[in-house]
Amino acid sequence: MKIGVIGAGKLGEFHTKLLAEIANEWPDVFCAGLYDLDTARAKEMAAKYSVPLLTSLEQFEEECDAAIIATTTSSHFAIARRLLGVGLHLFIEKPITTTVDEADELIRLEAEKNVRIQVGHIERFNPALRAVEAKIGRPMYIQAERLTGFSKRVTDVSVVLDLMIHDIDLVLSLIQSDIKHIAASGVKVFSNELDMATARIDFVNGATANVTASRLSRSRIRKLRFFCNNPKSYASLDLTTGKSEVFRLVRQEELSSKNPLKSFAARKILEQFGEIHETMEGMALDYIHPEVPKVNALRDELEHFITSIRDKTPTAVTSSDGRRALMVAGKIAEEIAANTASQE
Repeated sequence: MKIGVIGAGKLGEFHTKLLAEIANEWPDVFCAGLYDLDTARAKEMAAKYSVPLLTSLEQFEEECDAAIIATTTSSHFAIARRLLGVGLHLFIEKPITTTVDEADELIRLEAEKNVRIQVGHIERFNPALRAVEAKIGRPMYIQAERLTGFSKRVTDVSVVLDLMIHDIDLVLSLIQSDIKHIAASGVKVFSNELDMATARIDFVNGATANVTASRLSRSRIRKLRFFCNNPKSYASLDLTTGKSEVFRLVRQEELSSKNPLKSFAARKILEQFGEIHETMEGMALDYIHPEVPKVNALRDELEHFITSIRDKTPTAVTSSDGRRALMVAGKIAEEIAANTASQE
């Protein structure tokens, strides 16, 4: 399987490095090369990672069976449409495109050419999330916060498409329900696009998600909190450090650990919640501090993409998943624009 990378920016370099490593370890995978309009940068990076330099899209099409598109968001559609037209499988960094209509066209071509698209929503592969996902109940309220510093690399899109879309995708994957209502607000500060945004997403099943994103922060924060039913549980998750905690109300016999020290620790933690113990009605607090493995999430998602092509199985984050996240992001942006207009 011959795979190439389009895009020699920061993210493209990560992909090139990891693809070269995978190709060295997997006998049926070959890094076919790197292409970018900035030939000097592409040449430098190709030499750094000992991969072929591809000098045109025509050459790329001839040399590759699959492509990793790690270019600016505004260029995703044109490149993807062209490569799908000649039958290449695609890994497209998030967001899949800039508009839902563009995403629909890629989905149509994907089906027509019988190829696979995976969208690079990397947080699906975050080991901290995977460590707690099976231990929580049904999410009824999710609070997501994603803050980072300003980068001129992504000023072609708003903070909604740049950062918030990560958490939009996670929320949609965890809450299996149609959306009832969206309320949002945001502001432009240092760019011509939204630099800070917050949204409340209400679902038909009664669940709610509050999502905040900013690229005007002095510190990097990626945190999630879940409030769940069946079982009743609360989880706090730091996607940057991997630290996570889960608190569940269960029957005594369902405790994940019978260790007396852990039971004592759970009781001490319970005291920090105030008088909640008086409402437990014979239930026990199950405190779980999951072991989070050291996993390279980007490599993990690339390996899933390659495996889906090899085994002809669905991709981990499908084109339809990417479309839905994009659609919700668009509705959030529209809500912010309408609120801003009404205030002028």
